[in-house]
Amino acid sequence: MRSYPIWHDITACNYKSSKSYGSKNTAQTKVYVGTSANNSNLLATVITTKRVVGDITFFRLSVDNVIIKELRMCNKTNTIIK
Repeated sequence: MRSYPIWHDITACNYKSSKSYGSKNTAQTKVYVGTSANNSNLLATVITTKRVVGDITFFRLSVDNVIIKELRMCNKTNTIIK
């Protein structure tokens, strides 16, 4: 299995088992709601990003371009910075 800094584990009622996939820098999910694929509207855009600045890696989760959560990690020690 490949190693990715961003990992998605998806559980939904239409899958027999959970699905998952990895991303290297950015992952975007558009969530649509409605009665069918042709009759649906965009509810939200969820974006997960990874950015490296010096010795710190920033992971951000945003919904509709509003940062909901951010995690900072020290690249030298692989520990979370609080």
